[in-house]
Amino acid sequence: MRKIEISSSAIVYNDISELDSEDKKLMKNANLARENAYAPYSKFSVGAALLLENGEVVLGSNQENAAYPSGMCAERVAVWKASSTFPGVKIKKLAISASSTITKVDKPVGPCGACRQTLSEFEINQKEPFSVIFMGETGEVVKTESLLSLLPFSFDSKYL
Repeated sequence: MRKIEISSSAIVYNDISELDSEDKKLMKNANLARENAYAPYSKFSVGAALLLENGEVVLGSNQENAAYPSGMCAERVAVWKASSTFPGVKIKKLAISASSTITKVDKPVGPCGACRQTLSEFEINQKEPFSVIFMGETGEVVKTESLLSLLPFSFDSKYL
């Protein structure tokens, strides 16, 4: 038997103004994408913006459906759109922004477990990490250097 320690690190910014210009622009795109969310049931809107290695920015927003859980998260909308539009092009960065019409979202909102699993496959397949930047509608912004740092012990195709 052995014990292992797992750690993850992130940079926490006070707000979007502290981001470098590229990250700030990407987060502003995530904020814009959030405005296109279809969230009549949860009232929780999420926008995602992916920066690809070819310079393209691909947006996604969560899309709900009355037949829960038939909706889709913003991050998976964006990554599958990127993969189908620009197959084989690597992801450099992902920005995520969330808001609610019910309550103020002033804490960073990272990707859900299903999105972490889906996104991990893209990072594993491209053999290069991509940073993940996330926030609520206001307040602190968190940045990690790798999606896999958010998902220790990830499941991938090696198990199949």
